[in-house]
Amino acid sequence: MSETSASPGRRPVVTPTRVVAALCLIAPFVGMLWVGSYGKVEPTFIGIPFFYWYQMLWVPISAVLTSVAYVLVRRERRERKGGDSA
Repeated sequence: MSETSASPGRRPVVTPTRVVAALCLIAPFVGMLWVGSYGKVEPTFIGIPFFYWYQMLWVPISAVLTSVAYVLVRRERRERKGGDSA
């Protein structure tokens, strides 16, 4: 937050890394809010209707995508500061 508030006239920089991180964070919302894509019973998976296992599948997918976004943003901040500290 200190990067954006350092100079009031400067706008935040949009980089490809930040765009990819944003897409990783937005994907679970789109996948879950578009109910028409998964609001059905078939195909079933080990007896569980599609509606339920589709939602449960998004739990690990969301965790992985959030981790990817975190690593990308952390790496970009480290490169911006020019330091090699972890």
